[in-house]
Amino acid sequence: MLRTPVCELLGIELPVVCAPFGPWSEVPLAAAVCEAGGLGSLGTAGRTVSDLQREWGEMRRLTSRPFAINHTTRPLDENAFQATIEEHPAVISFHLAVPQDLISRAHDAGILWIQQVMDARQAAEALDAGVDVLIAQGGEAGGHGGEVSTLVIVPQVVDMAGDTPVIAAGGIADGRGLAAALALGAQGVSMGTRFLASKEMPASDEWKQRILAAAATDAVKVAGSERILPPYNRPGSFGVPRALRTPFVDTLRDSPEDIDPKEVVPRLMQALHAGRGDEYMPFAGQSAALVHDIQPAGEIVRGIVREAEAVLAGQHR
Repeated sequence: MLRTPVCELLGIELPVVCAPFGPWSEVPLAAAVCEAGGLGSLGTAGRTVSDLQREWGEMRRLTSRPFAINHTTRPLDENAFQATIEEHPAVISFHLAVPQDLISRAHDAGILWIQQVMDARQAAEALDAGVDVLIAQGGEAGGHGGEVSTLVIVPQVVDMAGDTPVIAAGGIADGRGLAAALALGAQGVSMGTRFLASKEMPASDEWKQRILAAAATDAVKVAGSERILPPYNRPGSFGVPRALRTPFVDTLRDSPEDIDPKEVVPRLMQALHAGRGDEYMPFAGQSAALVHDIQPAGEIVRGIVREAEAVLAGQHR
């Protein structure tokens, strides 16, 4: 069985992390990933504390294995973060900025910290802050990301990280990607787009089918997204989302003044909470071009590891 040192640190069996998905209720997906031996993640964006606490309780009923609760700075909800500390998950993951004060609070509570970084400067900040694990995210990734490619940022961060484990993200959707990440010095992978196309993910079937039909060039950086997305509320925050092209995405880029945030944002949030949003800004990475079926999350985890083992053994064709 493919196992790396980060598995021991995080208390997981296989070096596969399922990325968090913002405002969705993704408990069945995260629990299935955990039960398969990976690390499932739960997002917090756009949710009330009471909703989050209900989800965390459901997660603990479905699995006794470690999982991550994710926060970002778009925006950071201080009440939700404090509730997370009180919930005491095994791991807090974070993206879009490096918050030294929050990292210290998590460590004081005995919670591990995974920091996703988009460039070398941010990686250096995270290492100085004493994070436990780094996710080096290439610009191919869906959702919010930077511009540096996975093939560049992963070995760059590995060279900086010393004994701090690095997980690779961006453009990875199969066992070949996991094998490549290990060859670059990473100890595992984090995937979002591949798990969007899982049976447990509560996104609409239309969204999943769009991923299956997408070319890599269909996943574009969403210019003008700041018009409809919440503002960053911590210094040092950055990142531009990547999503599949839609007429809405094209309008944001070409004629943002034609979109009225007061009218659009409530409809967008309502759609996302209902598992929709594919008609607006369907987050997905360039790895959509490598996703050809919708599988149970556990099969995705185990299949990727089996394929990586075959690649590393020279048996893959």
